[in-house]
This record gives sequence, C-alpha cells and structure tokens, in this order.
Amino acid sequence: MTSTLDSKNTGKQQDEIHEKRWAIVSLASIPLIMTLGNSMLIPVLPLMEKELDISKFQSSLIITVYSIVAIFLIPLAGFLSDRYGRKVVIIPSLLLSGIGGLISWYAAWKLDSAYPIILLGRVLQGVGVSGTAPIVLPLVGDMFKREKDVSSTLGLVETANTFGKVLSPILGALLAGFIWYLPFLSIPIFCLFSAILVLLLVKKPKNDKKGPKLHDFWLNTKKAFHKHGSWLFAVFIIGAILMFILFGVLFYLSSVLEDTYKIDGVKKGFYLAGPLAALCLASYITGKVIKDNLVKMKWITFFGIMLSTGAVIAVQFSEQFVYLLIVFLICGVGIGVSLPCLDALITESISKAVRGTITCIYSSARYMGVAAGPPATALFMKTNLIWMVVTFAALAFIAGLLAFRTIKPQGGGSQSSSSLFNKFEIKKPD
Repeated sequence: MTSTLDSKNTGKQQDEIHEKRWAIVSLASIPLIMTLGNSMLIPVLPLMEKELDISKFQSSLIITVYSIVAIFLIPLAGFLSDRYGRKVVIIPSLLLSGIGGLISWYAAWKLDSAYPIILLGRVLQGVGVSGTAPIVLPLVGDMFKREKDVSSTLGLVETANTFGKVLSPILGALLAGFIWYLPFLSIPIFCLFSAILVLLLVKKPKNDKKGPKLHDFWLNTKKAFHKHGSWLFAVFIIGAILMFILFGVLFYLSSVLEDTYKIDGVKKGFYLAGPLAALCLASYITGKVIKDNLVKMKWITFFGIMLSTGAVIAVQFSEQFVYLLIVFLICGVGIGVSLPCLDALITESISKAVRGTITCIYSSARYMGVAAGPPATALFMKTNLIWMVVTFAALAFIAGLLAFRTIKPQGGGSQSSSSLFNKFEIKKPD
C-alpha cells in the first residue's frame, strides 16, 4: 500500500515537471538573453576601441556600467518581487533592458560622439537586468515542492546562463562582422521574445499570496541574516570572486587572441567559446548530480574552486596558444561546477518570504565580480601579468577556504538535506 502511494506521489511530481516544461524553457531564456546582452560585447570590444577611438579601459566600462547599476538595483527588485510577484517585475524589466539596447544601437549608428550615449543605454540595460535574471532563482524555488526539482531546474537555468556565455562570443563576432554595432540591436529583439514567452507560458504559482509589507519584510530579512549570516555572506563573496575571475579571464583571452595572435571575428568567437562550453557542460551535469544533497553541494563547490585556482596559477608558465586555451578550459570547468551548487544552497535554504531578496543580494554580489573583472584585468595587462595571476589565484583560494569553513551541512542524502532545509527556514513575524 505504501509503495503504491509512493509511486503515485512520484508520478504526480514527474507530471508537475512535465507540465511546467515550457515555463522552465521560458525562465531559462531570461539568463540566456541577459548573458548575451553583456558577454556578446566582449569579443567586439577591441573593434569598438577602433571605431569609437577609445582606450582599452574605456571599452571595459561598456561592460562595467551595465553591471554596476544592476548591483544597486537588484536587491530592490528582489523586494518588489517578494511583495508584488515575480512576473510583475520580470516583464517590464525585460522591456526596459531592450529600450537600453535600442539607445546604444542608435547612438552607435547615427551619432558622431556616440560613446557617452552608448554608456547611457548600457546604464538603462543595467536597470532592466536588475529585475530579470536574478528574479528567476526565487521563482524557480516557488514553482516546485521538492528540493530535488528545484536543484535540477536551477541547474538548467545556470546551464542556460553559461550557454549564453558560450554562444555570445560567436554571435557577437558574427553580428559585428556585418556591422560593428549590430550586437546592440539584437538585444531588444531577444528581450521582446523572452518577455512574450514569460507572459504566455509562466503561470502564477498556486496559493501565491502577496508578500510581507516593508516592516515585516525588514524583520524577516534581519532574521535570515542573524541566523545564517556567516554562510550567506560567504556564498555572496564566493559568487563575486568566481564572476570576477571568469570575466577577467574572458577579457584577457579576448585581448590576447587579437593583439598577440591576430585572431579576430568569428574565429575568435569560437576560441572564446571553448572554455565557456566546458563551463556550460559542467553546470548542466552538476545540476543533475547534486539533487537536494547539500553535502555534495559543499564539496563540489570546494573542489571546483580549487581546480580554478590551479588553472589560474598555471597561466604564468606559458603563453602558447593551445596551452592557454586548455588552462582556461579547466578554469571554466571549476567555475561551472560551483555555480549551480551556490544557486541551490541559497534558493533551497531560505523561506519564500525573503527568498527573492536574499537571492537578489547574491546576484548583486555576482554582478560586482562581473563589473570589476574587465577593468581590473585591463589595468593588470598594462603593468605585469604576474599581478593578475597572483590576484586571481589569491581570490580563488580565499573563495575555496570560505566554502570549506562556512558551508556546514550535517549528514548526507536527501533526508538529512531536508532536515537542514527546515533548519534554515525562517518564519514570518506574528
């Protein structure tokens, strides 16, 4: 009798995933498109430097301003999504990001002094992105009852994010091969497509109630950080460091391919896609493996970071083309296995009352890394490569140490993971 009930419950849960498959595809399109909106420009930056007559540092700001704005607005978007609903925030934000892309495209197309207006458009894109990809994480947490399903779906979302990074250098180089500012125009098209998918295919979760008022929300957030501040801040810092290294490495590799090896255009896009493809595959496999096991999440994160640390240190030993690609591929695998674990640790461990805000603070931390990586690398490349290697390796080691010391799940397997989830749960104030 019990086995019959278990099989029925399993069937219902599998049916739930099957029923929501198109909603999952719609949600996965958001980080994919937001990643394209940023990473697609990285292989085009050297060309923009020539077309706009700007320095390497100025070109890096085209990436950085987008991320800096998002850093400050993502927590606000998280609160609004907790209070008024995820879709209410996501759809207007997608449209706003598209408008920012239109402004940058028009400036590059029509204006003589286009650079400041391009930055303005990128700022507006940053405002839009603050309410898109970061809200996907809590929305996935809202959609499913089982932590296994949440982890698996988050793995797919992170894979879409990393697939965007794989596709972006190829697509960016391909579009720029026709007209250098065409990547800007593609952004509003992608955003409109994603907004339509979310509007039509993502349904409001059942029993979804309006979130807490500002006072109750503030108390809930304080309780979450009071209980879990040590590991939460550690995860925030780890996420920021991994993104700093990833976008620093991409900026460095893009510059070296063009300046040293004279590789540009679509060919350069394919070479940049190699390490990112490794990251994408690693994220997908990890999302399938971790399920709801928090012990696995801790150790996969730790060893992934250590792998990235070793890869970064190895950069200094040779400048051979194939060697660098292999080293960065290994670095991509290390980062790729860590990111789904960090996503799941936060999403599965915080109550719905403040899930949107906590996950958005985590996303803000990641955007800090995205914002700082390219300009920091540009400055390192002006001085000495050894400083870049030392900085990246030291930060990666710190991230690994934080993962080892602060993420402390007790026991292993689904059952103990579930009890840990309840331990992390917070209650609304009476």
